[in-house]
Parts: sequence; C-alpha cells; structure tokens
Amino acid sequence: MSLIEIHQISKTFKTDTVALNNVSFNIDPGEMVALVGPSGSGKSTLIRIIACLEHIDKKGDGLINLFGKCVQANGRIHSSIKTVRKHLGVIFQSFNLVGRLSLEKNVLTGLLGHMPKWRGTLGLFRASERIKALIALSRVGILAQSRQRASTLSGGQQQRAAIARTLVQNADIILADEPVASLDPAAADRVMQTLAQINKEDKATVLVSLHQIEYALKYCTRVIALKDGGLIFDGKTTDTSPDFFTKLYGRKIDHDEASE
Repeated sequence: MSLIEIHQISKTFKTDTVALNNVSFNIDPGEMVALVGPSGSGKSTLIRIIACLEHIDKKGDGLINLFGKCVQANGRIHSSIKTVRKHLGVIFQSFNLVGRLSLEKNVLTGLLGHMPKWRGTLGLFRASERIKALIALSRVGILAQSRQRASTLSGGQQQRAAIARTLVQNADIILADEPVASLDPAAADRVMQTLAQINKEDKATVLVSLHQIEYALKYCTRVIALKDGGLIFDGKTTDTSPDFFTKLYGRKIDHDEASE
C-alpha cells in the first residue's frame, strides 16, 4: 500500500491562478523523493495540500489518501486528518520555531498531538518525553545547544531542530518544503544528510522540495518534476540528465545547481 496517494488534484487560487493541474502520483513506504521545478511550478502548494494546510479544488475527481485513509476529496478536508497528522511531519524553509524558546522546548512541541491538550497548554512534559527530545537533538547533532534559545542558533541548526521535532512525533511521512533554500552549502548538505539518515534508519518516507539539483541527485532515488502546475516527470533519479533539467528550467542547468 502506498503511504501517499495523489489522484487528479488541482488547485486554483481566487485570482484564477492555476497552481496545480490534474496531478497524480503515489509514494510508497520508505521512499526518498525529490520534488523539483522552477519558481511558480506548484511545489510549495503541493506540499501544503498533501499536509492538508490547503484545500484542493472542488471540481473534478481529485483526492488525497495518506496511510490508506482519505484526507481530502472534492475540496473538503476530512476529519481523518486529525489522527493522520500525528504521524505526519512538515518541515518549512522558515523553520517555524519559536525564537524565545529553547531548542529542547521547540522539539517537545512535536509531541502535542500525542498528549492531552491540558498538558500541552501548560507545557507539562514528562521526564521520558524530555529524554526523547534530547535523543532527537543528539541524532541531528545539536544536543549541546538544547538549552539555547532558538533565535540564537544558525539557520542550519534551527532547521535540524525542526527535523528533530519530526523525530519525536515518530513521523512516518516527512514533507519538507525547500528545507535548505536559505542555508549555506555546508549547512544545507548537513540537513540533507540528516533527512537521508532518518529515511534509511527509521524507514520514514520523505518528500522534499528542492531547487538544488545537486541534492536531489545525491540523496534521492526518485524525482517528481512540476512545471506550470503540471507533472512532467516521475521516475528514477538515474533516469534524469543535464538536458532534462535544461528543458525543465528553460535554460542550461548544471547538475549542481538549479536557481529559482
């Protein structure tokens, strides 16, 4: 059974801008997939729709299944998303950390869907939960910074903290929306290494939106390419070529860069 099933989804914004047009694909357990395409191709919109942060269009037969459960159909997000979200980790380019809180407390927010609301509201975490957060920070290489305010850390460290937050969730699906776009090459490579390690060791299914072709080729076994809201390629990374990326981006693109 595929963990992510996307069937004929479209998304049109109020300005009549077509962000996605009849997109379909499945992603199986344990895959690490790169989502690529030029600016405006619909990558971020697709990530947000799979995470049920956006609605698909009402018209048509579009639907989204996660973990075998329908979470969106006919422009409506189903109540099943409440249970699914517990095992769905989303990583954004902007990190989405609370700057005044420590890294440890930011990571602990990944447990909010797994505990009573009153404990989460009061910030009452058990010792076992704190240990889990520290283990996650250790796995991503920033345990020494666990007590530091998130705002004092580098972009790469903050992004690794965001990944640690998905670890404490026990996320079986990780959706990463351009997680390395704002990072320097060394920090970006470390973040991609961390995602690849989680994919390999935890068998997490990863869909990562990228504009650096180098990382798609280095860390992902499959590429899904969007252009003008449509899916134009879905296949093995080894089946791509410099000519393919040149056509995708409308100009000559080396394998080690693809600027948006």
